Amino acid sequence: MLQPKLPTAPHAPAAPTHTHEPTACTCQHAAPAPRRSPLLPSVGTGAVVLVLVGGVVVTALLAAVAVSAISVAVAAVVLRSLFNSQQRHR
Repeated sequence: MLQPKLPTAPHAPAAPTHTHEPTACTCQHAAPAPRRSPLLPSVGTGAVVLVLVGGVVVTALLAAVAVSAISVAVAAVVLRSLFNSQQRHR
């Protein structure tokens, strides 16, 4: 009762099929056009791997510099707080 019913497609009349027998070609065909080289030079897989590895190394170095900078900033804030609290207690 709750199952959908798909509509039936009307049957189109079959197109007539034409059969042609191949005939021998008596014309002269031109030679195919020479294939153009692509605009961009082909890049080897070694170059792609080198670029990817270089990108990963540079990203890792930048991340290491960022983490070091954050840790130095946190250490500076802690030391400043310690020096300020020590001077107030004198």
